Amino acid sequence: MSRINGSVVGRRDFLKFASMVGIAATAFGDNFWNSEQTAVADIHLVNPNPISPNEAVRRLLDGNQRFIHQKRKYPDQSLEHLRLVAKAQYPFAAILGCADSRVPAEIVFDQGLGDLFVVRVAGNVVSDTVIGSLEYSTTVLGSQLIVVLGHRRCGAVAEAIKNELLPGRIGLIIEGIKPSLERVKLRTGDNMQDVVIANIQYQTEKLQESSTILAKLLREGKLKIVGACYDIDTGKVNIIT
Repeated sequence: MSRINGSVVGRRDFLKFASMVGIAATAFGDNFWNSEQTAVADIHLVNPNPISPNEAVRRLLDGNQRFIHQKRKYPDQSLEHLRLVAKAQYPFAAILGCADSRVPAEIVFDQGLGDLFVVRVAGNVVSDTVIGSLEYSTTVLGSQLIVVLGHRRCGAVAEAIKNELLPGRIGLIIEGIKPSLERVKLRTGDNMQDVVIANIQYQTEKLQESSTILAKLLREGKLKIVGACYDIDTGKVNIIT
């Protein structure tokens, strides 16, 4: 169930409401949408066990340590839990990760069904669709932490550094990474990791700056957004400040 202006409504009703907002925004333009974004930010799922951002970070890093040392607990993966989360989900964190097959968030953080709301796209690039998904995870599902998870030797970042013409729509993803190149003084030698970190920082900032809803939650202390980098050689995740 969700709340709109203090009233309890079902998720289906929320989706109808969101659809109506979209139609009205199209009809009346940006002024209407700007006001409605603030209204939607007041909609929250009734989470019986809210997890603070700092506690969510701790859970993720503890799980990553279990993964590194091969002491995984495989939490929340039982048939009983599957049936429980089929009724409702309360992910304690949202992850914007790279689509790279070597970086599955639930595995590297040793989490289970319903624990993480994961959005994956090559280069962990922020787009309107990504923002909308993360607005849903925070505003409706109640996640109070978003982690932008990049990784070492990211192929999408490597392509951005090469700056070569790419087929199809691959170039659209690369264009989303290129602004981070400006943050790194390109020099002779291996600067790959510097650009990976710069891209994580750039996407993290873009996420905070591009959403009225997320910005409101940040101001109210109901959300934390952090960057993190995964080492595909060791399995370790480091928080990026």
